[in-house]
Amino acid sequence: MDDDAPPAGLVAGLHGDARLQVERWWSGLDAGARLEFRALAEDDEALEDSHQGSPASASAPLREPTSAHDRVEGGLLGLLVGDALGVPYEFHGPGELPEASAIEFTPPAGFDRAHAGVPPGTWSDDGAQALCLLASLLDRGALELDDLGARLLRWWDEGYLAVDGRVFDIGAQTRAALSDLAAGTPAARSGPRDEHSNGNGALMRALPLALWHRGDDAALFRDAMRSSLPTHGHLRSQLCCGLYCLWARRALEGLETAEAWRAAVSGGRELAAGIEGAAAELQVIDPARAPAGRGSGYVVDCLHSARLALTSGPYEHVVKSAIALGDDTDTTAAVAGGIAGIREGALAIPDRWIHELRGRALLDPLLDRLLDSL
Repeated sequence: MDDDAPPAGLVAGLHGDARLQVERWWSGLDAGARLEFRALAEDDEALEDSHQGSPASASAPLREPTSAHDRVEGGLLGLLVGDALGVPYEFHGPGELPEASAIEFTPPAGFDRAHAGVPPGTWSDDGAQALCLLASLLDRGALELDDLGARLLRWWDEGYLAVDGRVFDIGAQTRAALSDLAAGTPAARSGPRDEHSNGNGALMRALPLALWHRGDDAALFRDAMRSSLPTHGHLRSQLCCGLYCLWARRALEGLETAEAWRAAVSGGRELAAGIEGAAAELQVIDPARAPAGRGSGYVVDCLHSARLALTSGPYEHVVKSAIALGDDTDTTAAVAGGIAGIREGALAIPDRWIHELRGRALLDPLLDRLLDSL
């Protein structure tokens, strides 16, 4: 038996990037973990269930990630798969959506899907902007807002890091901000700062910062807030990005979801204590409230809706529950899916969605560089 190769059942039927993904995960395991997993693989029924990604019951135990690489890869893939899954269902109220069991990249026949000309499995502005942030971090080695702003303009103008080079979804606040950026406004000041400009367009792309960042919590929180500025300048949006990235960091450390959120809130309150206006904005965000929400594009709703979705069970249930909230389905599923991917690792994401996710030629070089940086 070749201990360096994964069990045959794990890679059966996989080719190209999908097979390389499993082989890379396997190579990161220690000897004990490999022995344990080979023992599991002897149970054909258990192996079939884990490999095919068949829906588990909401009460099923969550998969335990095997390594930091598994968690980081799961976070990025979880965001992109959630985004792509939500695209066809956007702009529909909860009562207009199919049952959760029927929510797939390709909606049921007869469903009036959003963005009808977009092929199934395509990420939207959420995923493209998240990859713009990741590419900037990897290339510059730091959060440089003007570089991020330039990449967001390339996305808008040229389809940079958009699947097929096509931009098919952009929020009104982001459009206004990018227009100012194009006119010469620095990225640190281009995002609208009025209270009514608190959409979720910065929150949706923030996760790569937490996956990449090696600074302390104060540096991560500060950078997460700053990452909002090119498109969403209000303090409320900045604080939501900061809390979300701290939440992701605590999840990366292995804390249970609710515990990770409480730790992020505690740390965020301390880090925001010296920021003018932050106490009032945290009262509006109300991070201590129970998980609840609706699928609107408001940044506070989006954050709490993601928290609600994450109580529903394993990854597949999380993103489907996020979509079931309706309206801004792609963003809610991206924000929730990123945390669920960190929590459970890349192999918890159903294999059928990994296979059908488009844009791998754009994603994989960035993902490889991110994993190599760990």
